[in-house]
This record gives sequence, structure tokens and C-alpha cells, in this order.
Amino acid sequence: MKVLVTGAAGFIGFHLSEKLLGSGFTVVGIDNINDYYDVNLKYSRLSELGISRKEAEAFYNETNSSTKQNFKFTRMNLEDKEELVSLFEKENFDVVCNLAAQAGVRYSIENPDAYIQSNIVGFLNILECCRHREIKHLVYASSSSVYGANTKIPFSEEDKVDTPVSLYAATKKSNELMAHTYSHLYNLPTTGLRFFTVYGPWGRPDMAPMLFADAIRNNRPIKVFNNGDMERDFTYIDDIVEGVKRVIVKSVASRDFYKIYNIGNNNSVKLFDFINEIESNLGKKAAKEFLPMQMGDVKKTWANVDRLVKEYDYEPDTKLSQGVGSFVKWYLSYFSKP
Repeated sequence: MKVLVTGAAGFIGFHLSEKLLGSGFTVVGIDNINDYYDVNLKYSRLSELGISRKEAEAFYNETNSSTKQNFKFTRMNLEDKEELVSLFEKENFDVVCNLAAQAGVRYSIENPDAYIQSNIVGFLNILECCRHREIKHLVYASSSSVYGANTKIPFSEEDKVDTPVSLYAATKKSNELMAHTYSHLYNLPTTGLRFFTVYGPWGRPDMAPMLFADAIRNNRPIKVFNNGDMERDFTYIDDIVEGVKRVIVKSVASRDFYKIYNIGNNNSVKLFDFINEIESNLGKKAAKEFLPMQMGDVKKTWANVDRLVKEYDYEPDTKLSQGVGSFVKWYLSYFSKP
């Protein structure tokens, strides 16, 4: 099976590419390697996949991996429809997994245009390419942020998601609506996955685990929003990519063309408990700066994953202590390199 993974230099895209390659898939990765966060981390992920920085830096330079037999990478923007169409025509993908997006809730307040271009225009181009090339299945990243001001806990796919509290959330909800339209009009099988607070090795430096670890290690206070009264459904990366792989592998012939699933750990963790695990693994206590709730943020997330468990045998089983331990071990190793 040949799979296109967009956002292959990103946190989840990198791990998913590794997972699929280890399972015998042929994977084509694309990413625009934007500078929303440190590009050195993105190039390091690609290096782990056998793509050198020199080869990856040039746009539209198709590069075969030096270490992974069935992987190649091209730097491109989803907004570049002409190049995307050419890629689809050349490769004849079986499945597309769209993980590329402008990420970040708070950044969407500062730079809304980036979200419209990447998350709306780019996703439309993906849908059009999938329709015209008769792709068997489009799997795409949605987000727990679509639940917005929802107060019912845990979050269920049946809950209303009409009250987003950030533009990022609004673009993800838009993706779900756009996918529904294409499934309805063109019988394109689509599956949206609402990710819940993914963490682990090679994670994003703008997210809490990396921000906390970096601040503690370098003797800076960590920023604790809403005075610490926060809970998140922290989900370890290995559990996430195993779930995504199961969705990719299983035939959609016996189910509706359009589906949405929560994908998380099915457990809400207090922010202080997460901080305590990082402190324990670093062997160092954090100085804390308590701040009010940030614009666009929510107090608590918790995924009901019963639907994914029932239909795909999804089994998130990484304990918080194990996951944070693996993350901190990687963090110390990566940032100790010269």
C-alpha cells in the first residue's frame, strides 16, 4: 500500500511515517518546513528518516531516503495546487493521511492568514486531488479544540461542536464539514481524527511538555495558566500512531464514507500531575509563574474513545510515568548534542 503523509517533518507525521515504513508500507512524505517553530528539529526528524537537510531544503526536490527503502520526501506547500496535482498523478496513492496544518491555538490569534491558507485552502486542494485521483481513503487530522466551549465531560463525537474559541479550532471544524461534503457528493471515504494533546519524543517545542522541560532544565520559571486549574487528555505518541495506522489499514467498505473519531488516552490528567512527572524525571523542581487563562484556551479535555475502540480495537495503554519518562530521556539526549 502506498500512503501519502503530509506534514511528514512534523511531530505526528514523522512518527507515523516511521510506523508505516516499519510495517512494510511505501510512504511518500511532503512538508513545507515552515518556521512556526525551530526548523532544526524538523530537519532532524527528516534525518532520522534518511533525508539529509541539504536535500530537503530545496522545494520540489524529490529525494529518496538513504536508510528507508520505501520512503521519499518532497518539500512543498499544500497551497501549491499545481505541484500537488502533479504529485498525485505521478504517485497513484492508495491512501492519503493529511497531517499538514498550521498548528497552534494561540498563534492563530496573531497570524490568522496562515491558518486560512494552510488549513482551509491547503485542505481543499487535498480534497480535490483525492476526488480526481479516486483515492481509496482520506484520513485527516482534526483536533480536540473543535469542542471549544463544550462543558460535557468526557468529550464525545456526538457532542455539538458549534462554539470554537480559536480560529485554529474553527479551521479544523471547517475541515470536517468540507470532508463531509466531499464524502456526500463524490463518495470519497474520509476519516477525521480529533487528536487530544499528543506528547512524546520529537515533540513540538511550542507545547507544554517541551516548554516545561526546557524551563526547568535551564532554571527558568514555567508558565502555569489558569493558576494550574487545568486538565488535559495527554496521549503518548506511540498510542496515537498505532491508532492512525489501524484506521489506514482497515477497509472502509463496511462503514459510512464519512466518519469522525476521537483519538486520545481516555483519561484526563491534572496539569500539576504532569508537571510532577517531568520534575521527577529531571530530578529538579520547577519554579512556577501563575497566570490567568489564555485567550482561545479551554480548562479541561477528555476524550471518549469508545467508537474507535469498538470499530478499530484501539488500545491506548501507555502510562503517564512511562510516557513522560521516554519523553524526558529523549529531550536530554537531543539537547545535549553539540
